[in-house]
This record gives sequence, C-alpha cells and structure tokens, in this order.
Amino acid sequence: MNNHSTITIALTGNPNSGKTTIFNNLTGQHQHVGNYPGVTVELKEGRARCDARDVRVVDLPGTYSLTAHTLDERVARDFIIERQPDVVVDIVDASNIERNLYLTTQLIELGVPLVVALNMSDVARATGIEFDLEKLSQLLGVPIVPTVAHKNQGTQELLAAAVTTAEKRDSYHPVPVHYGPEIDSEIEKIETLVRQTRPDLVEQAPGRWLATRLLENDQDVRQKVEADGILSAVDESTTHLERMLGDHPEIVMADRRYGFISGACQESIRSTIEWRHNLSDQIDAILTHRVLGLPIFLVLMYGVFEFTFTLGDPPMRWIELGASWLGGLVSGWWPAGAENPLKSLLVDGIIGGVGGVIVFLPNILLLFLAIAVLEDTGYMARGAFIMDRLMHRIGLHGKSFVPMLIGFGCSVPAIMATRTLESRRDRLTTMLVIPLISCGARLPIYALIIPAFFPSRWHGPMLWIIYVIGIAMAIGGARLLRVTLFRGPSTPFVMELPPYRMPPLRSVLTHMWQRGWLYVRKAGTIILAVSIVMWFITSYPKKYGPDSHYAAAERHREQTATSPAQPTARAEQSRQGEQLAYSVAGRVGHAIEPALKLMGFDWRIGTALIGAFAAKEVFVAQMGIVYSLGDADQTSAALRDKLQANYSPLTAFCIMLFCLIGAPCMATVAVTRSESDSWGWALLQWGGLTLLAFVVTTMVYQVGRLVGIGVG
Repeated sequence: MNNHSTITIALTGNPNSGKTTIFNNLTGQHQHVGNYPGVTVELKEGRARCDARDVRVVDLPGTYSLTAHTLDERVARDFIIERQPDVVVDIVDASNIERNLYLTTQLIELGVPLVVALNMSDVARATGIEFDLEKLSQLLGVPIVPTVAHKNQGTQELLAAAVTTAEKRDSYHPVPVHYGPEIDSEIEKIETLVRQTRPDLVEQAPGRWLATRLLENDQDVRQKVEADGILSAVDESTTHLERMLGDHPEIVMADRRYGFISGACQESIRSTIEWRHNLSDQIDAILTHRVLGLPIFLVLMYGVFEFTFTLGDPPMRWIELGASWLGGLVSGWWPAGAENPLKSLLVDGIIGGVGGVIVFLPNILLLFLAIAVLEDTGYMARGAFIMDRLMHRIGLHGKSFVPMLIGFGCSVPAIMATRTLESRRDRLTTMLVIPLISCGARLPIYALIIPAFFPSRWHGPMLWIIYVIGIAMAIGGARLLRVTLFRGPSTPFVMELPPYRMPPLRSVLTHMWQRGWLYVRKAGTIILAVSIVMWFITSYPKKYGPDSHYAAAERHREQTATSPAQPTARAEQSRQGEQLAYSVAGRVGHAIEPALKLMGFDWRIGTALIGAFAAKEVFVAQMGIVYSLGDADQTSAALRDKLQANYSPLTAFCIMLFCLIGAPCMATVAVTRSESDSWGWALLQWGGLTLLAFVVTTMVYQVGRLVGIGVG
C-alpha cells in the first residue's frame, strides 16, 4: 500500500452498539451524509488522521448479520464486498457480547481485514464480566481494542489498530469457523463447483463464503450465481444435509457459529456475578464444571463400555452359532476325518479367521452408536472442552483431543483429522500418540480376553481401565514429546460448544453404520487376506511323523487316560501342536520367545502379535488358528477356554496392555508417513511405541508375578 494513499475504514455493528458515537469520535465535524446508490439508505462518511495518514471512515447501517434479509443488511454487505474497504471495524457491545459476535463470525467468514472494538467495556465490568482480551483476540484471530464511546476512551487506539491492520492486510489470518464434517464436505464440493463455473464471483468474494451462503439459501447470492448446475448441486447438498442432520443447514450452521462464539467466550470471559443462562448454559454449568466435569465425563465413558458389553453379548452368541453352523456345513463336504488342504483353508483359515473377528461386530456397532449419540447431541465437544484444561498443561489443547476421540473408532481417520491443527508441532505430537488410544480394532481383543479371565461384574470396569490407561499414556507421551522433540508454545483456538440438540435417528444410525462398515470391509479384505496367509504359515511346511518326544508323551497319556476317547483327543492336540511348532509361524514365534517370556508370553502369543501388525483384530483370528483343533465348531467360546487353560489373568492383562501400546498396525504407519510426509516419523512411531510396550508390559508382568497378583 502506498504510504500517501487514503485508507478506507468501514464501521459496522449491531444497532445500539455505540457505532455512531465512535464514528463521531473518529471524524469530529469532518463528516457528511449521502444515499447508497440505488437505495434510500443513508451512509455517513467522514475524515480522520492517524499520524501522517488520511483516513476515510464510512458508517454502515446497523445490522445483526450479513444475511441480507433487510435493506440495511444488504447495503452493509454490498458495500464491504463491492467497495472492498481496506479494513472493517466491528463495534461490539461488551455487555451483550455473545449476540454481537455473531456478526463478527460472518465478517471473519467474508475474509475482510477486521478489527473488533469492544465497546461499553465499562458497563460490562460493572455487571461483573471480565475479559482476557489477549486470549479472545488469539482465539478469533483478529485485533480487539476496548473502547468506551461516550467517554471517548480508546478512540485513538482503535484508529491506530485499524490503520495497522489495513497496512498488513496480506498477513491477516482470522480463525475459520467449521461446521462439522458433513457440512464442511458439502461446502467444499460447492466451492469447487463455483470456482470452476463462476470464477468472476470468486474475484469479488471468497469461494468458501459463497458456498456457505448458497447452503444457507441466500437468495441474493443464488440470483448472482445464475448457473443451473451450481444451484441443482446446492439443492442436492441441502436435501442430503437435512436428512443427515434433521434440520435445514441454515439452522445448523447458525448453531455452529454460536458454538464457535460460546467456546471462545468460555475460554476468555469470566463472570464474577450470576447472570441469566439459556438451557445449554444451564446444562454446561454442570457438565463442564471445573470440578465435576471430568468425573462426569469418565462416568459417561464407563457407561458407554457397560452398554457395549451388556447389549452386545446376545448377538455375539448368535454370530458364534452362525459361524459354527457354517463351519460344520462346509466341513460336511468331505468325509469325516478326511485331511484336505482346501477344507482346512475354508474352515480354519477363512471361516475361523474372519468369523473370529466378525463375531465382535455387535460390540463395535454399539460402541460407535454410543459415540455417535454423544457427538450429535453436542456432548463430545464438551468432552474436548473439559480435556482442554488438562491438555494445556502438556503443551497441547482440547482441539488435539478431538482426533484422539476419533481414535476410539480408528487411528487412521484420527491421524488424518490432525489436519485441523494449525501448528506442525501440535500435528506431529498428536499424530504420534494417537495409536495409544484404544481404537475399535482393539475391542475384539478386549472382548475375547476380558470374559475369559475376569468375572462378569468386572467386564465393564476392566474395559474402562484399559481405555483410561490408553488416554493417560497418550497424554503423558504428548507431554514428553512437547518438552523434548517439539518444544514451543501451543497454538490457541476456539473450542466450539454447539447448543445441545436431540440427534436425528437417521444421523446417529448413519454415523454408526459408516464406522461399522469400515470394520466389516476390513474383515472382508485385509483380515481375510491375513487370515489366509497366517493359515498357510501355521500349516506349512508339513511335518510327517511325530518326534520321539511326542510319541512317548502319547504312550504315557494312553496309560493314564480316564476314558477311551481321551487319548485320541490328546493325541490330536499333540499332533497339531507339533505341526504348529514346525511351521513358519512357529519357528518365528520360538525365535522371539526368550524376549516374550519376560512379558509372560509364549511363542503362540508372539505368532499372533506378528499377524496383528496387519490389523489389530487379526490377533483374535490368529489365536484361534494357533489353537485350532481342525474342527468346524471352534468359536470364540472355545478359544476362551483354551486361553484360560494356558494363561493366567496376569498374562491376559499383559496381552491387552501390549496390544494397547505397541506395534501400530500397518495402515496407521502408512497414514502417519503420508500425513507427516516422512518415513522417519512413521518408523519412530512404530518403533518407539513397540519398545515402550515391551518395557511397560515387562514391568507389569514381573511386578505382578513378584507380588502374586493374577498369577493363579
């Protein structure tokens, strides 16, 4: 900008916010009134000086929003878009800040250089409202200047801030308002279409803002677009969002803006006296309470896990019966007792492997259902807000906890969700610790082991404990990374708190099924492939003829058997055990067994852990394969019996602990490499977490064995 050019400032704000008084303070007697071209609305214009700069000040009509429902709103918006002032000054009534900031969010969306004048700040202080203006300015991404217009306080500071912002407009970066994945996805589609079809409009206003206005059914913008392809796409998006969200996008987007505002105010404003709350505020007074908030959050998570186990048990049994029936049907295609590689592949490899994972689908769907309800009601945002206080202490903030919450479903989308973090340090820190959050893929492991080793009254508590351990280790890991590899201040942001809503049934069920389908698709692809590979390496090379050790053992069992059938069954188990030990998987498992014994594991567990690198759920299938007797009815109930017979509760807990901490799956490693753009960070994540899992699990097992906990 030329130092001798005139700077144009546009004043906007809600009616009765003190805008006219500030205009008079800035311009004095140097002002005149004229009509906006084509309408009868008057615009005041005046002159001011800031150091050696000439400043033109335009007082726009008072408006509550830029929706253009009224003539005043249309004139204010058209002036900002068409005349493109160097800077807009938004006059905000500090005593009614949340309502006034709605216009501020729309100006932020419009992308204009913006300064907020926090007027009537004396009235706000008198009513017990205290502001952290530096924090609020950081959260919104715009300068904020306190003013008292009727006393002419803050006028020169406001003018100086406006001039500085105009001169540095190229470095102006306000904080964007996000509307959730469904709406943001549709906005992105429409924005791309507008850029391709009407690039002339994008030169006047930001493409995202145009897409937002189209979704909100802004008739002014619809008329300007005049492109059937764009409008039909907008109508399709609107219909889709109405089905998903249960409301018109305009209503939901307004709620999300107020959530953005509410989150910013929660972080930066403190009321020293009691004041009137709306329903969401009244609920938040309890659910986000500084003392009660965290215990309530943990209790709700505990309730989610109890819900998952209690309702999931009957359908799990039905699936087990179905898998057993299918295995028997396929096995019946061959004569009884016949040895056939194809039979073994179908029954043990495919039905046993994939079926052993699909059986946990009810638990997965119920967990995702509960999370979807918490998200769509607005409570999950409060969970992130509650955790924000703790996250600040480790150098992150609540926004980093959002990907961690997604990590309860799957680490892959959770790592991709770190794209919303502004700082690369925050992104990498969050990315590296996300695998410590128990994803849905680990739930089958917990669902197999917990009922096998712990009484029913401990099922929910044990699941809750393992999830809390993961959260605690993720937080501790993030703290360690922020004081070592990623030193530096965390980036402030607005924790959006949308109003509580009754979630539409369609939306909740859709979110549940989308996440559940990812699990089913994985079972039908990667888990199927890995199950076949693991069947092969646990079956080959074939060993013909038992070793003398097994032959002697079989003779001893025949002599000590208590029933005629017992020697045959035991001999078959011995033969299969010998074959498995001779296979590729058995040899690898035996090779690493000395290290595994420190954690209480044997080569069988080690073999299953190797397969779990492809996908955590595969661990269940592999344990089924390594303990399979070749019968078609080997369901998870039988596998639990085998685990009980061979391992202690302490070892069972250590299995869950190692699977929680160590060896992220190959999909997680791949997406970490993609999002960090470095194999170094991906390998550090895999190697570091695996080493941590070995150290922690070894300590737990050795201490537990020493004091005699869970060894019986």
